[in-house]
Amino acid sequence: MTGPADGRDEPEITAAAAEDAGDTQPAEDPGSAQGPGSPEADGAPEADFEGPRRRARREREERRAAQARAMAIEQNRREAKRRALGRAEEQPAPNSRGVIRGLKVLMWSALIAVLAVGAGLLLYFTPIMAARATVVTGLTAITEDEIRQAAAVPPGTPLLQIDTDTVAERVASIRRVASARVQREYPSTLRITVEERIPLVVKDYPDGPHLFDKDGVDFVTGPPPPGLPYIDTETPGPKDPATEAALEVLTSLPPEVAGQVSRIEAPSVAAITLILFDGRKVVWGTTDRTQEKALKLAALLTQPGQTYDVSSPDLPTVK
Repeated sequence: MTGPADGRDEPEITAAAAEDAGDTQPAEDPGSAQGPGSPEADGAPEADFEGPRRRARREREERRAAQARAMAIEQNRREAKRRALGRAEEQPAPNSRGVIRGLKVLMWSALIAVLAVGAGLLLYFTPIMAARATVVTGLTAITEDEIRQAAAVPPGTPLLQIDTDTVAERVASIRRVASARVQREYPSTLRITVEERIPLVVKDYPDGPHLFDKDGVDFVTGPPPPGLPYIDTETPGPKDPATEAALEVLTSLPPEVAGQVSRIEAPSVAAITLILFDGRKVVWGTTDRTQEKALKLAALLTQPGQTYDVSSPDLPTVK
């Protein structure tokens, strides 16, 4: 080995050459020489020194680690996005099921409606449910034949084709009928319920006695039932005020008192008089306080007398 005294320049060692040389042998740390003033000589720990090769390796490892972390982050991000998109695509599924369910309900509803209409048309135009029997109830003086003739429903008519209101009006046109009700009873019965007029008073006419009901309707001509009181008004009828007043008084009487009345006279609404079968007379007056007068009269008739005046219920008198 020659020194500077040989007169030749020492070759320059560059950092790249040193790194290449370090691939085969470790680089010598200038500070590793121990001398009288070195830290190791003094007993101090050796300082950690990073050479160029080690620093380059560390930087390569850090770049690889950073690249791996970036790839892992990107992969996790893509996976999270894929899961989010998957949930978003699956979200409309319940709506699709709901639409399908709604279509099924609509389809079944349409089918049921078609079947119902078909069944209705079948029952309306065919004698499957026809009026094969007519039942009449509530009769006393009227015969069933009269009711059936007035109803005028041909046997075998489908029940759905029968206008019950029209049939009831035809039955109610009979003078003795106060009201009528017509009902369909499936599968094949028509029921007619009749309420007959009940005679309440009678009035003699040239053609015979006429019977009137509680509404003042003259509904039949013929012999009156036994004990039926006579009415004495100018023009008896449902729209005559005197007739209405007389019938109001008669219907307000207790049964035991009404059974004693043989005639009721009503020349006007303010001069009503009752004549009993035994000849006693009741002065009634107007229809004011009718219920109170009826109660007072029931008590007065227990007393002997010929004339009972209840026209003033506060001061009833017996003569």
